[in-house]
Amino acid sequence: MIIRKYKNEDCDSVANLFYETVHSVNAKDYSAEQLSAWANSADSLKSRCNDLLNQNTLVAEINGVIAGFGSIDKSGYLDLLFVSKDYQNQGVATALCDELEKDFSIIKTFSSITAKSFFENRGYLVVKSQEVKRFEVALINYEIKKTKF
Repeated sequence: MIIRKYKNEDCDSVANLFYETVHSVNAKDYSAEQLSAWANSADSLKSRCNDLLNQNTLVAEINGVIAGFGSIDKSGYLDLLFVSKDYQNQGVATALCDELEKDFSIIKTFSSITAKSFFENRGYLVVKSQEVKRFEVALINYEIKKTKF
């Protein structure tokens, strides 16, 4: 596995990975309506490609294929972390988080139901559960925080 900086030409690949991951990996925790509302954000992710360049955005490649990506901003807000359905449970998210978190003593993010246990195993604590709306569809997620000493 190679962890590298995100490039603008990765935009379509990471947007597609996001869409496919939401519809497959998160299907056990969210309804079809919720998945569609959430994954409609794939188009908005394409419009955020320049934002990804301004954040510390990393891509994990395995044999030349983008297996996952993640981004963190200058304040320690972990904005995105997604791993392809084809590379789940292979250490991709862990490798990305290890790199993204290393310069911060406090990291905050919003976790899906699906990813909550992954983050808890990394030392994140739930600040609160919340309901967010995407295209008028309610989704549950968690505001979580990790403090490193």
